[in-house]
Formats: sequence, structure tokens, C-alpha cells
Amino acid sequence: MSVELIERDLHLGNTAAASLGQPSSRDILGRIGNLETRIARTDREVDAAQAVRYRVFVEEMKAQVSVEDARRGREVDSWDSLCDHLLVLDRSIDGDSEDQIVGTYRLLRHEVAIAHGGFYSGSEFGVNALVARHPEKRFMELGRSCVLPQYRTKRTVELLWQGCWAYALHHRIDAMFGCGSFPGVQPEEHALALSFLHQNAVARGEWAVDALPHLYREMDLMPSEAVNARRALFAMPPLIKGYLRLGAMVGNGAVVDQAFNTTDVLIILPIASISGRYVNYYGADAGRFASAS
Repeated sequence: MSVELIERDLHLGNTAAASLGQPSSRDILGRIGNLETRIARTDREVDAAQAVRYRVFVEEMKAQVSVEDARRGREVDSWDSLCDHLLVLDRSIDGDSEDQIVGTYRLLRHEVAIAHGGFYSGSEFGVNALVARHPEKRFMELGRSCVLPQYRTKRTVELLWQGCWAYALHHRIDAMFGCGSFPGVQPEEHALALSFLHQNAVARGEWAVDALPHLYREMDLMPSEAVNARRALFAMPPLIKGYLRLGAMVGNGAVVDQAFNTTDVLIILPIASISGRYVNYYGADAGRFASAS
């Protein structure tokens, strides 16, 4: 299926659904067994995704939220209203769609970000300069990726990637970026992995991005002869390791996020850099899991 057909189906399906006042099955971006991925359709689904984020980021990772958000059991910020929310749902769970959300990703498109003052990760990294350097390209920011513990499997991750890939094709995205996080606020605890990233994956030239000067933390913490690639990859969070396998680069410098109890690096993934085997796996038209069962 071509990109044009994907766009036509999404538009016609959603228009028809809106006219009937009901959601459309045509907005489903992928399905594997009882799991499916799509964009949130209602405010209630976004609220449920924020509850999943609370369980992962606050209860599990000890992020800090306001007293009101803690009372409600939601992880929320002002960017949520600007973003589309990619969901993974387990259709075998009894209840409404809100009860079936097991994973989520937050997607912010270029034109929306520019119209509202920039990208979320611009508070940590010089992404505005990156975007300005590529006036002919369309960017998309990925953020707030989380999956409930019992669903942290290959199938769930594949569906998240399937959803991001289909969404990027639909919106003709040229490059994706977003923060990838290591647990804790001591970069030195991740010296091996951070040093490997700095020495092997830092973006250069037209894709170079630095952490903001007042937040910059050194990544190159070990001499290259002491960095074992296998051990470094093993020590890396699965999401960051997955980005690298796709063909991603990282920005120069890490940032400590005290509120989220993480050490962040910027991931940069031009669509043209995505490894051919992954494009073939998910499908150049994002059709790999479009109707899998």
C-alpha cells in the first residue's frame, strides 16, 4: 500500500466515523494477536494514557509530580494538549478502551510545535537550531514512552515502532528526535554506556545537537580502550539500544532531569538513516503489522 493510500484510508475512515459519531477501525496502525496500536481517539483515552504514565514514571521510576496530579494518579504536563498520543491496547482485557491501554508514546509534529513555541526537548537540548538548519525537512518529536511492566515484550515494542513508523509516513516526516533516559541523576553510574554513545554515535555536521550549556553533562567518561562495546550495549536501556539499531545518532552531552529522576540523552533519527532491514521488516508502507493476527 502506498503512502497516498494510507493517507486516503485514514482520512476517509475518520471522516466517516465522525459523521456517525463513532470511532473507525481504519485508524488502527497495527495489530499482533490481542494487541493493537492506534492514536488516542478521545480525551478519556488520553487521561487513561496519563494514568499509565503515572504508574511507570511516578510509582516505578519515582518522578516528581504536583500534589494535584498525585491525588489524581496522573502524569500530566502542558504539552499533552498539543500532542497525539499513540496507544497500545490489549483487547483481551474486559472493559472499555481506557481499561485496555498498556503502553503509550507522545508524538509532537513539526508544524504544531512551531506554532506553539517549539519542542518539549528544547528545554534540555539545542533542537531549535537543528530544526532551523533543515528548513526543508519535517520533524517529529517522540516522548513519554512507557509500557506497563508485564507488557515489556518484543510484541509490544514492535507495535510501538509500527505505530510511530505508520504515523511518520502518514505525516511525511523526515526526521524524528526525542529524549532517551537512563535511570537516576548520576551520569557517572552510566559511564560505560554514555562513553560508548559519545565515542560511537554522536551526531556530526548537519545533525549535530548539543545539550544546553547550563545543563551540559559530560558523556565521555572513560577512555576508548576501556569501553567494551558488548558490555556497553548490555548496560543500555532497551529503548536507547533499539534506537541505535534503527540507525539513530545521539546529541553531544547529557542532561540530568531531577524531576523525572533520569539522565537524558537526545536521540536523532533521520528517516533516511533507518536501517534497510528495519524498513523491510515493518514495510516501506508500514504494512508489516497492519492486519496481523
